[in-house]
Parts: sequence; C-alpha cells; structure tokens
Amino acid sequence: MKLEQEIKMEHFRSPYQKAYLNIIFTANWMEAKTDALLKPYDISHQQYNVLRILRGQQGQAVNLYEVQERMLHKMSNATRLVEKLRLKGLLTREQCAVNRRKVEIAITPKGMELLARLDPLLEEQERSLFEHLSESQAEQLNNMLDQLRD
Repeated sequence: MKLEQEIKMEHFRSPYQKAYLNIIFTANWMEAKTDALLKPYDISHQQYNVLRILRGQQGQAVNLYEVQERMLHKMSNATRLVEKLRLKGLLTREQCAVNRRKVEIAITPKGMELLARLDPLLEEQERSLFEHLSESQAEQLNNMLDQLRD
C-alpha cells in the first residue's frame, strides 16, 4: 500500500519529506512484524539483536560496550536488555577478573538453541517482506540507504 494511503496524507512538502516519512514508516512496520514473530518466544527484536551479536563472537565473551557499538538500535538500554536475557538463561554476565568495571557477556547453549529455532523463521520473514523486489533492486536499495547515511 502506498504511504499516502497508510498515513492518510495526500501531499508532501517535497520528495525528500516523503522519503523521510516513508523510511520511518517502513522501519516501524518491519519492526512490528519482527516483534510479532518473536513474541511467542518472549523475546524482543532488540534482545534478538544482542543474541546475534554474541553468537558472532563464536564462544568468546565480549564487554557491554562492544555489544552497544554493534547494536542496530544505538539508543537501546543494553544493560537492561542483557539483564533480561541473563534472567532467561540465554547469556552469562560476569565481571572481568582483571578489570572489575568491565562486564563480560557470552551466549549460553540455551541462547544458541533459541537462535537456531528463530533463524529460519526470520529468514522466511525476510523473503516474504522483500518478495516484491528483485535481488538487483534490493542491492540498489542497500546502496541508496548507505549513500543516505554517508
């Protein structure tokens, strides 16, 4: 559906305003779909992102600052997210023996199992969300978004 219909706005000040609103609307739309997919697993998309970051460490612990730097949502409260995941047994959180101010975080086998169940579901959702775009169009979209942030 066109943005105009979704937000009931017929005219935009400029194509730039429409693009701006379209990106925000689409990002929120995609997040809502991801949240709906993850809800039965009692995990948010931000928590899923933390688990994916930790899985990428291949068993090595990482400090909280490194997790925050790699998160998609830079404004997320990573400390709160990590604590919720720890309480669910999906990661460990320990003080560094060398530097007590440093907290080291690692994914648990239970966290890895959850990702193994979620990955196929999210891959299918990605295919579904982008089914109207060809691979070259998706590449073009990626290039334009990268260019926008430059």
